[in-house]
Amino acid sequence: MYKIVLIRHGQTQYNKEKTFCGWTDVDLTEKGIEEARNAGQNLKKEGYDFDIAFCSVLKRAIETLSIVIDEMKIKNLPINYSWKLNERHYGSLQGQKHEDVARTCSPEQVQKWRRSFCDRPPQLGADDPRHPCNDPKYCDIDRKELPCGESLEDTIKRVLPYWHEEIVPAIKSGKKVLVSASGNSIRTLVKHLENISDNDIVGLEIPNATPLVYELDDDLKFINKYYINSSNLKS
Repeated sequence: MYKIVLIRHGQTQYNKEKTFCGWTDVDLTEKGIEEARNAGQNLKKEGYDFDIAFCSVLKRAIETLSIVIDEMKIKNLPINYSWKLNERHYGSLQGQKHEDVARTCSPEQVQKWRRSFCDRPPQLGADDPRHPCNDPKYCDIDRKELPCGESLEDTIKRVLPYWHEEIVPAIKSGKKVLVSASGNSIRTLVKHLENISDNDIVGLEIPNATPLVYELDDDLKFINKYYINSSNLKS
């Protein structure tokens, strides 16, 4: 049996304000930092250790991972960073509050953009400063690969190849793997691992900075899952 741990970043200011974040690089709030600390402490209490980590290139995921491994007292952990684990790109919605968008569109449309499988947000033009082609972080990426606004379906198309090409070999080699990413990139992996339908994935929420453990068989098929938090730690 294999185990893998997935963790969404801790709370950010955009989470707190209910603002579309996507690829916008925002810091953790004080609450988010504390959430990450608790996650690391809880993993340590449960006896977890890791041989390798995979992380998006967004600083909220990087900061969360750094805090977690610091709390666990893990030294020199190899970390593979990839933009393919980034949050879903919310296009021109990025930086706008949910309530403001709901006033100009509708609450139902906002929910579709946030949680549906195939609804894309309004797209960004390449001249928009929010477009990733204008961010030096992505200067080595083919512009044709960079999104200007994604559905969850689009996000899956970039996350799953990375899963199969990079993360799966690490798991099958026997390494203890931790993945630090964002809500929708984690939802993508959860959908894949549990074979959740396109309709049912709409209702799935991923809590901030709460380690999600998957137990998988030799073929990486789903056996069991559980969250590690203060309420379910061993006494």
